[in-house]
Amino acid sequence: MPLAKLLPAPSSVTADAGDRDRAIDVARLSALVVVMFGHCALLLATIDSDGLWIGNILGELPQLTPITWVVQVMPLFFFAGGAAAAYGWHPGTPWGGWLVSRAQRLCRPVFWYLAFWTAALVVARLVLGGESADRLGRECVALLWFLGVYLVVIAFVPLLTRIRSTGGAAAVVALLVAVAAGVDQIRFAVGSAEAGVGNFLFVWLIPVVIGVAYARRLIRPVGALAVAVTAFAAQVLLALTQTYEVSLVTTGSSHGVSNVSPPTVLLALHCIWMSCVFVAAAGPVGRWAQRPRVWYVVAVGNSGAMTLYLWHIPAIAVATFALNAFGLDAYDVHAPDFWAMLALRAAVFAVVMFVTFLLLSPLEHRRLPWWDAPVGAAGEHSGRAEVRSVVAGVLICVSGVAMLLVAKNGLAGADGWVPLACFLVGVLAARACAS
Repeated sequence: MPLAKLLPAPSSVTADAGDRDRAIDVARLSALVVVMFGHCALLLATIDSDGLWIGNILGELPQLTPITWVVQVMPLFFFAGGAAAAYGWHPGTPWGGWLVSRAQRLCRPVFWYLAFWTAALVVARLVLGGESADRLGRECVALLWFLGVYLVVIAFVPLLTRIRSTGGAAAVVALLVAVAAGVDQIRFAVGSAEAGVGNFLFVWLIPVVIGVAYARRLIRPVGALAVAVTAFAAQVLLALTQTYEVSLVTTGSSHGVSNVSPPTVLLALHCIWMSCVFVAAAGPVGRWAQRPRVWYVVAVGNSGAMTLYLWHIPAIAVATFALNAFGLDAYDVHAPDFWAMLALRAAVFAVVMFVTFLLLSPLEHRRLPWWDAPVGAAGEHSGRAEVRSVVAGVLICVSGVAMLLVAKNGLAGADGWVPLACFLVGVLAARACAS
């Protein structure tokens, strides 16, 4: 069967392809592919007579940590999200209704994901016991931190579209960097990572600001490249102070100051140069995406982006433990065949992920009763409607914070299940307010 028949390009994307900024879709899908195969490469896992053993390749081979400055591509997700939201925002639209409409598409596959894992954890508790179920519960929702942060930062897009100049955008980014640096100092003084949680907002808002400025044509490629070089140089100098870890992803080590949970000013500088490099390259990238075959892959991938993001860790687990059954583990980094085994795992993962995408990506487009009904129309400006809109927007932001707590604590006790309940109540109440 031809691939185009097996994976038809979504009509919602192809219909407006002529007016679409295809570079943004390339940014989103490229970052997603790097994240998926990056996680596949990071995992060290095996099963022996003593049980399951899991490690992190960066913990075993710390000399590889500089590579994370290239493979830490989460800034591109937020950059693309900011640009896409700016394209979709129209002055006069009720803020809360607009935010709920964006949450509808984003949360739909998440509801299916949470339903699956809730059932799976119940079965795991009955079959494997509470300890194993809790261990699984802490891992299965870790990636949902992105959803939590995204729901909050995207709420600022309508305000950011009021920036009218390059200098205004630069001032906002500079302010966010300064605030992030200040939060880091509080974190160091208190001696607790929890003191730096504000940087989940201040750091990840930076690529959103740049994405909005890009969509509003406030950044020129030459200027973006100059800013990228400057920010990269500043990041290198800051890393040389040895105040922060070099790695920009989780290494499994408890030493040093993690740059990702919560984010630090080192990651803030990374967000600047990576976003600006893409701005500089957006023109050629967009023209490349005009090619029919390229656009087909990009359109199909973006149509199931949340499926790829949510389910790639389970797909990695399936590939890893399937190979373990044949004694083909990629676990001992000093084994002579380690890199070959790692490459084999990546190939098997690609097949498993493809099948998973075929089976589950249709759920992203299966509209849910009531949840996917149209929200309040633009132009509803009565006092009551405006209040309901504001309440809906605030509830979406609160739901994002609740989801961040779910990702942090996992589904292993009240500190995870209660925030999950708050997330669900929050988004459903926001949807009701926006009706």
